Amino acid sequence: MLIALSIRDFILVRSLDLEPGEGFTALTGETGAGKSVILSAIGAALGAKTDRAMIRKGAMSATLTAAFDLAPDHPAWQACRENGLDLDIDEPIMFRRVIKRAGAARGWINDAPVSARLMQEIGALVIDIHGQHAGQGLLDPARHRKLLDAYAGARQALADCGAAWAGWRNAREARAAVEGRLSRAEAERAFLMHAVEELDRLDPQPGEADSLAAERLVLQSHEKTAQAVSDVVRGFEKGGPEQALSSAARALGRLASMPVMENMDPEDGLKQSLTLAMDAIERALIETGEAGEAIRSLYSQCEYTPDSLDQTETRLFALRAAGRKFDIDPDQLAALRDRMRMQLDEIEHSDRALADAQKAEDLAQAVFRKAADVLTGIRQQAGERLASEVEAELGPLKLGKAKFRVCMDRLADDQLGPNGQDAAMFEICTNGNGEFGPLNKVASGGEMARLFLALQLSLAQAGEVDTLVFDEVDVGVGGAVAAAIGERLTRLGAERQVLAITHSPQVAAAADVQWRIAKDETEADDMETRIDVLGKRDRKEEIARMLAGAEITREARAAAGKLLARV
Repeated sequence: MLIALSIRDFILVRSLDLEPGEGFTALTGETGAGKSVILSAIGAALGAKTDRAMIRKGAMSATLTAAFDLAPDHPAWQACRENGLDLDIDEPIMFRRVIKRAGAARGWINDAPVSARLMQEIGALVIDIHGQHAGQGLLDPARHRKLLDAYAGARQALADCGAAWAGWRNAREARAAVEGRLSRAEAERAFLMHAVEELDRLDPQPGEADSLAAERLVLQSHEKTAQAVSDVVRGFEKGGPEQALSSAARALGRLASMPVMENMDPEDGLKQSLTLAMDAIERALIETGEAGEAIRSLYSQCEYTPDSLDQTETRLFALRAAGRKFDIDPDQLAALRDRMRMQLDEIEHSDRALADAQKAEDLAQAVFRKAADVLTGIRQQAGERLASEVEAELGPLKLGKAKFRVCMDRLADDQLGPNGQDAAMFEICTNGNGEFGPLNKVASGGEMARLFLALQLSLAQAGEVDTLVFDEVDVGVGGAVAAAIGERLTRLGAERQVLAITHSPQVAAAADVQWRIAKDETEADDMETRIDVLGKRDRKEEIARMLAGAEITREARAAAGKLLARV
């Protein structure tokens, strides 16, 4: 509800701070005292159109602030979050507007700068202003279905319908996805068949390219090793050191067998040198032979053959070429082939896949239609009850010939959604025999105000707006009708916060609290609006003034006392 209204330099108000309470508050005062200033200030604070003429004479700007205390689950918080406002739901929501003589008006919600449009959008969720020249939320047909659902207590049916709608939407999207895949696959059918045939001939295996690349490196290293060992082997086979040593051994053997060497003293130096040389050559021959055997053994272990490297490279290069062609890692070729086979299989079984998807969609649609039908039935019954309740209130409000109804129409298929299949609109016929029509097209200003009151009474438990403002709901009526209006505003105040600008003493007397709006002349010969919260004695005097006019009589005071005593 509205817990604070601050007005600075606005029209005739220099400075005003109000703290409305719960229940029904009546705003009274002489004609021209500035009662409409309060409505204008609230509207401007919540984003209504402004102009520089609203700035008080002599001031450079006007500032208006309205603070509301809302429940944590109030829809205004969700609207704030959806528009990027991260507010503390444990604190009041505060609207502030500054109107400047130079430049455009600016607005804030809890110190976050916002557009006038957003202020109006969120403001409409926290306060409903009804006046002959004010925008009324109940006149917006877009709100009627939501109000009807709240009145009907259709929360569970709405949840069921929303879940069924989501299921139908998902099934519809799944069927469309199948159609899209099949359409694309059919267009690629020739390519897929050719690609699968090519990959079947290649027959790639998972991880094969990496394995072949590693094998190629090993074979390339074996090739170099075998080449080096082969060169050594060829060196031995072409008469290398072993042949030279054998020749030297034979020559030294012939020398040793000569008579001169055989008869030579073993201690002779030449004889000893020859013996040493022959022994060394014999050892060298043995070592050389062992070296040759070792080299030949090494060569035999080099398992390199040119064909194996050629085969490995041919296979590897074929896989890499296929990878480039299909723009994929060669090791993913096998998986690609599997996917292509699946696509071809989908094409082959497309009729069945599409039929299954269509069947699932049809089933989901049937579930939604059933849930929507249940919701429609609840709305129809609630609409009849609401019409009866509203019409029961219209008689005492001087609208006895008026008829009210909730008109429901079936939405087109492309307009269906989580809220079901219905459009709902409140309609009225004011003369009893005429045609029904939208509220704002049929009813006059005074009729509209009283109709608004009757509707709010019937929707008191269902509405989400905590604060209601009525501007001269009693215009054109008096006596018993005015008393009936006051009694109904009191009833409504038990459920909501109600502010009503009134000229009727009967309405004012029914209020829980009464504010008197007056206009004073300042020292600078200007006029300034003030508001007084009336106590018991002042309230009696104000109601007496409303009854008698400028000259308050004893009889007027007595009548005022009787009016207050009835409350």
